[in-house]
Amino acid sequence: MLVSVLLSLALLGTTEACKGQSSSSQTGIVCRITRPAVLVLNQETRQVIQKALQRATYPDIKGERVILFLGKVNYGLYNIQISSLSIFSSQAELKKDKSIDIAIQNVSVTFKGTLQYDYNGGWLLEVHRSVDFEIDTSLDLQINTQLNCEAGRVQADTSDCYLSFHKLLLRLHGEKQPGWIEQLFTDFISFTLKLILKGQVCKEISVLANIMANFVQDKAANFLTDGDIGVDISLTRTPVIKGSYLESHHKGFLTYKNQSSSFQDSTYTPNLLGDSRMLYFWFSDKVLSSLAKAAFLDKRLMLTLTGDEFKALLENKALDTFQDILLEIFQGSSFSDSQVVVRSLTAPLITCKLEGTVVKSSVSVEIQLLHQDQAPTVAFSFEEDVVTVMQASYEEKKLILGLSDFQIQHKSFRSVATLSMSQESIQAFLKSLTTMVGIPVIISRLEPALTTLLNSKGLDLFDIINPEVLTKQGYLVLQMDFGFPQHLLEDFLQTII
Repeated sequence: MLVSVLLSLALLGTTEACKGQSSSSQTGIVCRITRPAVLVLNQETRQVIQKALQRATYPDIKGERVILFLGKVNYGLYNIQISSLSIFSSQAELKKDKSIDIAIQNVSVTFKGTLQYDYNGGWLLEVHRSVDFEIDTSLDLQINTQLNCEAGRVQADTSDCYLSFHKLLLRLHGEKQPGWIEQLFTDFISFTLKLILKGQVCKEISVLANIMANFVQDKAANFLTDGDIGVDISLTRTPVIKGSYLESHHKGFLTYKNQSSSFQDSTYTPNLLGDSRMLYFWFSDKVLSSLAKAAFLDKRLMLTLTGDEFKALLENKALDTFQDILLEIFQGSSFSDSQVVVRSLTAPLITCKLEGTVVKSSVSVEIQLLHQDQAPTVAFSFEEDVVTVMQASYEEKKLILGLSDFQIQHKSFRSVATLSMSQESIQAFLKSLTTMVGIPVIISRLEPALTTLLNSKGLDLFDIINPEVLTKQGYLVLQMDFGFPQHLLEDFLQTII
C-alpha cells in the first residue's frame, strides 16, 4: 500500500501552496484514486517494504550484565545484516479524514552478524569469545500514513509506525554448548533489538516514502511539460482521504517562458467524480484553453502542405472540379512549385460542453508560389473563424479525435490575380476547401502528433483499461481502470539501489 499511496498521487507542483487558508478556488485539476485502484497498487507493496528493510542500517548492540556465577558479562553484536527476508501479505484500508493504514503480515527476517562476549568466572577463568550468529524474527508491521502538503508538494507522514514481534530466536555458530549461551543472550538483547529494529525500519520507510513521493511527482511534472510549455500543478489544499477514495487538488496554471496564467473561480465539487472506476482526472476547461494558448505562443499551431500533397487532397475530395479558380490562383504555375500554409491568427479558445470539446479558432490560409533563390510569394490567402466540436477517445494506445459538428464564418480573401469567379462562387470554393480538406487534414495531423507527444512521456507504457473522456459544462473528466504500473516501480527501485 505504500506503493499505492505514492503512485496514486501522480500530480504535483513545486510552488508555494497549502499555507494558511485553503486556495481551492484556484483548483484546475483534480486526481482521484479509488479503493479498487488501491487494491491493485497494493500488490507490489512487499517489494518496497523489502527494500526498506534491506536499506536500513542496523547499529551495533553493546552492553554488559552481571550474572550469578559468571560475574560481569560484556557483549556486543556487530555487523548486523539481513541474510534472508520474506513477506507473506499486505493489506490496506482508507481511514476517512485520517490516514491510509497499511498492515504487513508475517514478515520473516533473518539477521546475521558477529557476537563477541567476555566474562571472568573466577578461579583464573577468563572467557573471550567471538562467534557468528543468526537471529530469526517473525513480525507484523503497521504503517498509518497521513498525506500532507508542504510547499505545494505531497508529503507522506509515516511516523505512526510500529512492529509487533511474534518470534525472536538467537542461534550461535561455533559454540560447543550453545543452548544456555543462546538463551542467555536472547534474554539480554531482545528488548534492545526490538527497539532498534522498530526505529531503523520505520525511519527507512519514512525516507523511502518521501523519496518515492518526489520520484512520482517529478515524473508527473515532466509528463505535463514540453519544451517551454508547462503546467503549475502545485497542490491547492491538503490531499483528501475518504473511505472509498483519496484525492489531490492542483492549480493547473499555464507556465510559458516567463509568463503564467491563473484563475480564482474553480467549479470543482466532489460530487462531479464517482468511485466505480479506478482513476479519475478532472480538468477545468480553463486549463485546456491555457494549453492551447501556450501552443499558439510557441508557434506550434501552423501546418505546411507541399503543393503535391495539396493536389492529392483536392483530387481525393473531388475538389479538382474547381479547376477554373485554381488555374487563376496559380497563374500558370504547377502544384509542385507551391505550398499551402495554415496558421492560427489568435490563441484558440477551448470550452467544454455536454456535446463535446468546443474549439474556436481564427485561421489564415496562404497558397504560396515557390521561386528558385527567392522567398515564396503569396498568390492567394483567406481568413476564417472556425468552430469545431470534438469528441476525444483513447484506443489501442492512440488518441482519436472525432469531429461531431463545425461552423465556418468567412472573413476575407485576397488574390494577386484577378479572379473572374463571382464572390458567391469563391466563398463556396473556400467553404468546401475548409470543410472537406482543411479540417480533416488538421485532425489527421493532430492525432499522431499528440499521440507521439503522450507516448514520449511514457503513456504507452501504462496498462490503461477502458478509458473514457467525458465533457460537461465547463470541465472534462478522464476516467479509467489500469493494471499495476510495473515500469514505474522498476524505475523507482533502480534509483535507490
